[in-house]
Amino acid sequence: MSTPVWITATPPATHGELHVGHLAGPYVAADVLSRYLRAEGEPVLFTTGTADHNSSVHARALRAGRKPEEVAEGYRAAITSDWLRSGVEFDHVVRPRQDKGYGRWLADLFRRLHAEGVIAARTRLTPYCESCERWLHGAHVTGTCPHCTAPSDGGMCHECARPNDGGDLLEPRCAQCGSAAVPRRCRRLYVPLEPHREALAEYWATAGLPPRLAALCESLVEDGLPDIAVAHPAEWGLPVPVDGFPEHRIDGCFEAAAMHLFGYGDQALPERAIHFCGFGHAFCHAVLLPVLLFAQGVKLPQHFCVNEAYVVEDEALVWGSGQKAWALDLITEYGSDTLRRHVLQARPLGRRTEFRPERLAAARRELDESWNSWLARLFAAVREECAGLAPAALPGGAGWEVLERRLLRGVEDLREAYSPESFDPRRAVALLDEMVRSAADFGHVNAHEAHRPTADSRHLPALAAQLAVARALAAWARPVMPEGADRLAAALKTPPGGPVSAAALLPPAPGTRLAPTSGPVFGF
Repeated sequence: MSTPVWITATPPATHGELHVGHLAGPYVAADVLSRYLRAEGEPVLFTTGTADHNSSVHARALRAGRKPEEVAEGYRAAITSDWLRSGVEFDHVVRPRQDKGYGRWLADLFRRLHAEGVIAARTRLTPYCESCERWLHGAHVTGTCPHCTAPSDGGMCHECARPNDGGDLLEPRCAQCGSAAVPRRCRRLYVPLEPHREALAEYWATAGLPPRLAALCESLVEDGLPDIAVAHPAEWGLPVPVDGFPEHRIDGCFEAAAMHLFGYGDQALPERAIHFCGFGHAFCHAVLLPVLLFAQGVKLPQHFCVNEAYVVEDEALVWGSGQKAWALDLITEYGSDTLRRHVLQARPLGRRTEFRPERLAAARRELDESWNSWLARLFAAVREECAGLAPAALPGGAGWEVLERRLLRGVEDLREAYSPESFDPRRAVALLDEMVRSAADFGHVNAHEAHRPTADSRHLPALAAQLAVARALAAWARPVMPEGADRLAAALKTPPGGPVSAAALLPPAPGTRLAPTSGPVFGF
């Protein structure tokens, strides 16, 4: 059996719930690709995890006066529930605090890398809070990025995605008490990237990086590859399994990169991997993960689908008493179909975009006024004119040949939009909408056939044609809107899913008793 296509998505830190920006980033898009490839018969392994040991979890716990394990577990449960309700189906979600053998596996990897010299000790100036008596790293320290001057935490700037060593931050302050950080010498463990310069440069040159990520990687090479801290003196996280660092914990970014390897398991590595991540998290995927693979003698062909930030500028949408931007609230109000198609349409590629509630409402109107309206008319016509049975007629009607050719061209464009090489889920949504509108127009034009005095069943081929389109959409739209697509397949008494191909453009067998839903097919 061939190895699967390995699809990964960034492990989210469990310091808060998912909001609409997270879904618009890596998760729904990665699920679309996973569903498409599975329908094509390709083996797929779709993995992620939860970054329970991220410093942001500890920072959130300190602010709330709670234990970090309580914060991590509570939000991990909420995040995985949101994925499930939004139709994002992973094969494996690594749970660092629950998965058997994970802690031992990570400790063994860390220890081996240290023994091989991939991880080495360095003494550097590190921020320290004298008021809190705490070394500051990650979310515990805030300041200004020395590379782009944007506000940044320690370790990684989520604006320019370049690493910092905490002590590099301009005007660093303690995130808990706001006191100015004091630089102190601290001996920590690092991954020096410079020894991997040639391997990384070769890897980046062949990986087909998106332009902004390619610019980041080339800048890192030009400026001199940095040493990346992979452990810190801290109270939260997995302990460093190396002598001489008794109160140090493994860094969250290192763990997030390594977590992907644990999620893949012990099977032979795949022929290719496709990583979905936000640009602010791209360093872990494009730099640390390849280095971990190099250390094991593996050069894995990989592809990156990188999104920019989808931001909620109006804080009232998150914190206020009005409409919320949390994933749970939006799924509850709009349903997974509406939310998925919206975040795919609004997916921030190449530039930052902003969440606007009216655009989400417009996505629901499109489903109601176009998709559901057409399907309701179609099922009503079959009920009234054929007693609820699929007609014994071949697809036809005025304009059918033109519509059929248009649909067959459209499904080829749709396959291109779904495929890994030219993945464009926004284009997929636009193509599906165009198909539905064309089918609805066709239905309106041919509805008059039933009222001709000489009709003599001349209206039935047009019903069969529309049922063929509906049956095709149950397969073609499933990567984008699986919940509605499966409801449509059940209404047509056809198996759910199936390849996105011209072969799906067939009506149900004559005499099949249809079982339309009592409410909307897509969304609610």
